[in-house]
Amino acid sequence: MVTLIDHPSQTSTSDVIVNDQRITAAEIAAEAQNHAAPRGEPGSALRAAARALAARALLLQEARRMQLSPAPRKLGPGRRETDEEALIRAVIEARVEPASVSEAACRAFHAANPERFRAPTLYEAAHVLLPAPEDNALARAQALSTAHVLLAELARSADAFDRLAGEHSACSSRTAGGRLGQIVTGDTVAEFEAALDSLEVGQISPDPVTTRYGVHIVRLDARAPGDVLPYESVAPRIREMFEKNAWAHAAKAFLADLVAAAEITGLGRTL
Repeated sequence: MVTLIDHPSQTSTSDVIVNDQRITAAEIAAEAQNHAAPRGEPGSALRAAARALAARALLLQEARRMQLSPAPRKLGPGRRETDEEALIRAVIEARVEPASVSEAACRAFHAANPERFRAPTLYEAAHVLLPAPEDNALARAQALSTAHVLLAELARSADAFDRLAGEHSACSSRTAGGRLGQIVTGDTVAEFEAALDSLEVGQISPDPVTTRYGVHIVRLDARAPGDVLPYESVAPRIREMFEKNAWAHAAKAFLADLVAAAEITGLGRTL
């Protein structure tokens, strides 16, 4: 049986009782330091902390009910499991049984999601970099203003790109007319890559592109999308993803069973 109390607007909390084991408000407040609180929701960290401690209590109670006595394992140089960490690991190993992952399911996922398994795209691109730190609003505004002036000039004559890169770019590529040579997916920051993907070959970005490095004017000179990788080359990655999902689902179901059989007061309706 589960007795649950939920107060979503609370910014403080009271004790939580899990099968006659009391988790004090002070313990919950200390644990809350490990949980982020979204802006405007000051009580969410406390509620997350209470649920985390309640889940831990249930796992330890089950491990002791099963009379488990695992030896703590070494976790790294100078770091070993605590006795409670070893108990939690042991009860999860004993009770969480993820569903098996079939080869057919892995192959079907690959077939249904080919874009997720492409080789890197190859680009040839050029840019003009106007440096402006993210935390310097004035420098950003000045760089954006300059970029719009340069874009207006390029709208009149795209052939001016080499000259403008040489005169204005802070990148070493300025000596080559802003040309970056061949780059592949992942070589650049996400905003720059998104700009390349949005352009037609030969097109100059109609608007400035901002990244953590500053403000860019971008030109795409060539793009060669990578081929879809064959199933055999990505099968281990797909299987690992399915196995992680299966384990997470099984662990959630195991905890839900513990909650359903428990007497808990002071929490919301789920852990």
